[in-house]
Amino acid sequence: MTRMTVSADPQGRLSDAWRFAVGTGRFELALRRDYQDSLALIQRDIGFRHIRGHGLLSDGVGVHRPYEYAGERRVHHSFTYVDQVVDAYLDLGIRPFVELGFMPSGLASGDQTVFWWRGNVTPPESHKEWADLVRATVAHLVDRYGIDEVRGWPIEVWNEPNLADFWAGADRDAYHHLYEVSAHAVKEVDASLQVGGPAISPGADGWLAPFAEFVTERQVPVDFVSRHAYTSGPARHVPFGTHQSLAPATDLLTQFAAPRRHLAGTALADLPVHITEFNSSYRPDNPIHDTAFHAAYLAPVLAAGGDLVDSFAYWTFSDMFEEAGIPTALFHGGFGLLTHRQIKKPTYHLYAFMARLGPEVLARGDDHLVTRHPDGRVAVLAWAPVDVTGRSPAPDRHPLALSIPLGSPATTSAFLLRSSVGEEAGNAWAAWAEMGRPRSPGVRQLDALREAAEPSRTHRALPVAAGRVEVDLTLSRHEVTLLELTPVVDETPPWWDADGLLGAEPGDDR
Repeated sequence: MTRMTVSADPQGRLSDAWRFAVGTGRFELALRRDYQDSLALIQRDIGFRHIRGHGLLSDGVGVHRPYEYAGERRVHHSFTYVDQVVDAYLDLGIRPFVELGFMPSGLASGDQTVFWWRGNVTPPESHKEWADLVRATVAHLVDRYGIDEVRGWPIEVWNEPNLADFWAGADRDAYHHLYEVSAHAVKEVDASLQVGGPAISPGADGWLAPFAEFVTERQVPVDFVSRHAYTSGPARHVPFGTHQSLAPATDLLTQFAAPRRHLAGTALADLPVHITEFNSSYRPDNPIHDTAFHAAYLAPVLAAGGDLVDSFAYWTFSDMFEEAGIPTALFHGGFGLLTHRQIKKPTYHLYAFMARLGPEVLARGDDHLVTRHPDGRVAVLAWAPVDVTGRSPAPDRHPLALSIPLGSPATTSAFLLRSSVGEEAGNAWAAWAEMGRPRSPGVRQLDALREAAEPSRTHRALPVAAGRVEVDLTLSRHEVTLLELTPVVDETPPWWDADGLLGAEPGDDR
């Protein structure tokens, strides 16, 4: 096995695009206490900056309230639920990534809906009334939270309009009109607010150039470009679940790079690019999200994605995620915090490991990322390879040897703390299966699952010679591991004698 020598000179900075935003279920779920408890734990361990979900303007939030008075149609805009949700977000240190959608039924031109909670996906009956709704909503946010705060919240127009399920007829011209009306309404509140789109799904990059042409010709404001990225194939449904094939994880990085490739030479070429949804599967009922495989699969994407885009938001953070109906299983959709149970998954730990990396990148590889903190500590993220076909299972052992610069020339010892998740460690899904997949685990079973969900942790001292420490790793199948190396300053008092713990006198040969 060849040992890789890590340079002491920084190779660049580690982007934090991976935690700029995270996805969530429909907007009003944030009114639930268990949801807020889960988000609080995620913010403590990871710390996302923004959160994006559907349904801000759908009936469940109750913003658009038409009524008649004196024989005339009028509209009242109510922000009771909006305020409660945004207040809760800000209290937890996370800010909205605002998605304008879906259509309130009292303004919709048709009755086509998506999801069991019936988000309306038809154009507005009146674009003027839609503009009034957008303007009123954004103005309320500015009035309540201040322009300095809200100008930092990206505002995205709609969700996946290239899909007929999300926009009636997948009518591109109708979307362009909606975008134009919405963007102008946002800018009428304040020109410094960020607005963008077109929030397309994978396979719809043909929408990007026409979008750029439209906004340029019409002089429509656009501050960022958004797209989604998934690698799952056609859905094979089973009772209360979905199975799908996956493309290699490198396909996600290819998708991340697509907007800038397609917009090269246009007026939008240099705008920020936000991947406002990404994952392996878009299905909340695909159990692949719960596995150790999934963490190892996504590790290289988190390590490299920030080199390609300004943000990429995992879809979604929580199992309280009801696109396919109310969850029927213990494990469902998100990367951790199973409703109120706070049972973490391997992908959750991958994100928590990322949060402990340093800002300086010392080395990158197909299976590792070496970083350094300002105080000299070194943190290494390493992962075992995966096989997406299922026909050639990944090896049970994956070796990695590194020579890492650490400390001053006088440093002689390093403290190594290793945290790992894999098929056996930090894997509540595996433990649940070994329990017989109980539908409603009892108290003791839940306690056992919480214990099983924690990473394994080991520690040891390693010698440092000539400013370097040699690390030899053997990763188990689908393992993701975090190594934290700290130079040791030995403060052992001269009178310390380990043998004395059992009463021996110095020099006693017992």
